[in-house]
Amino acid sequence: MRTDRIKMHFEEEAKTFDSVIRKLIPNYMEMVEVLISVIPFQKNKNFSMMDLGCGTGTLSAAIKAKFPGVEISCVDIAEKMLEITKAKVGNQTNCIRADFNQFEFTSRYELIVSSLALHHLENDNDKLRLYEKIYSALTDDGLFVNLDIVLGCDEAMQNIYMEKWKEFMRKNISEEEIVNQWLPTYYAEDRPAKLLTHMDMLKACGFPCLDVVYKYFNYAVYVAKKQKRA
Repeated sequence: MRTDRIKMHFEEEAKTFDSVIRKLIPNYMEMVEVLISVIPFQKNKNFSMMDLGCGTGTLSAAIKAKFPGVEISCVDIAEKMLEITKAKVGNQTNCIRADFNQFEFTSRYELIVSSLALHHLENDNDKLRLYEKIYSALTDDGLFVNLDIVLGCDEAMQNIYMEKWKEFMRKNISEEEIVNQWLPTYYAEDRPAKLLTHMDMLKACGFPCLDVVYKYFNYAVYVAKKQKRA
């Protein structure tokens, strides 16, 4: 199964993930900074947060550095990723090993974030179901912020996106590694959607406030805010 392949991949790559991601993802830390910059809380606020597909906890650790009062829960499919997250973010972090397709929220959160994870969901229906769960799991005025891979609006634009991505990777790794490792991994494991498709799905879930705060070819950071009930 594709999910098993993804889990095995991340279990194997956990120790090298932090160094590899900067070689593969253009402006990764800049996107993390952008994501954090749109969290509308005071630095001394105490609040609860869920990190979906936390990887090695880079995003959670950065959020905790700015908001020390945050109570963090993390979900990931790979146990080794969660072990690194707990070491990086702190032993008090609530780490949950789960597949997005089976995961159910058991608490409500003022902030839900994700980084380079939701594109692993198989299709748009799976993404929509998770967005519906996210909406229900947010408190009133809660915020969902996602950093992820997106598709171009058509084949021509997607080809441009892919060429720009390969152009970036060539600065850091060999053409052989790109062709034999990372492109096959992308086509085998990743199922990104168009950015406007994400916006349509989030709107359908009930989010009235949507915005795109960063876009660089096939990478985007976007925000969905839940409205306070009257």
